[in-house]
Amino acid sequence: MIQLDEKTLRQVQLIQLEMLVEVDRICRKCGIRYNIIAGTLLGAVRHGGYIPWDDDADVALLRPEYEKFRKACRTELDKGRFLFQDHRNTKGYRWGYGKLRRKGTLFLREHQEHMPYMQGVFIDIFPLDNVPDNYMTRSLQNFECFCVRKILWARVGKNAESNFWKRQIYRFLDKIPVQVVFTYYHKMIRRADRKQTRMVRILTFPTPNNEYGYYRCWYENSADTVFEGRIFQGIKDYDSYLSFKFGNYMELPPIENRKVHPVSRLLL
Repeated sequence: MIQLDEKTLRQVQLIQLEMLVEVDRICRKCGIRYNIIAGTLLGAVRHGGYIPWDDDADVALLRPEYEKFRKACRTELDKGRFLFQDHRNTKGYRWGYGKLRRKGTLFLREHQEHMPYMQGVFIDIFPLDNVPDNYMTRSLQNFECFCVRKILWARVGKNAESNFWKRQIYRFLDKIPVQVVFTYYHKMIRRADRKQTRMVRILTFPTPNNEYGYYRCWYENSADTVFEGRIFQGIKDYDSYLSFKFGNYMELPPIENRKVHPVSRLLL
């Protein structure tokens, strides 16, 4: 495993910043609403840029905007430098959201070396789908999301999981044809998006606080947000969002919790 030193981590961050700038350029040109979210928004508010130990960047779009962005990448993306991946255009890709990659780089996360697609430095592009207003129904949907997420993760989990019995479960789940899983996932999307609801979520990513969703209004109301000296679109009511997600978000976590993802190979 490669331990990223401060200089190398900063190189990764600056490559990701190029991709954030490209996302912003495409979205502004095509009238697509997006937001920087999660640790990226937290970094903007608390540090004016990257959290010093953060090695990724996150963008979220409500489902209709995500589909517009995905389509816009076919014609507007600078394909000399970047590549957009999701399960509909990349064979072997097993995540329910997209990634923008920097060509000419390599960023192999530990236990994902065998995944059969280009694995350069990336940022995550998350679609947000509706979740039920009723808490019990939302909880059931969350269990469904959990199951789909674990099946998709199984290709990695069968190697990465330290517990012997869990590895065996992942090996069993990995035998489910991925196309069957994604067919089911698209049914989930259609079912979720039949009507607009108060809350949304990334269907294949965990949510905090046992609420199993985030408030739609956060993503519908954006504001210019300074990140690394650049202007991006971020959640206007960042205080409510960051408090919901992180609690006391202005307090730095203990040093032992300031972790980066394990990397086995790196080329910048």
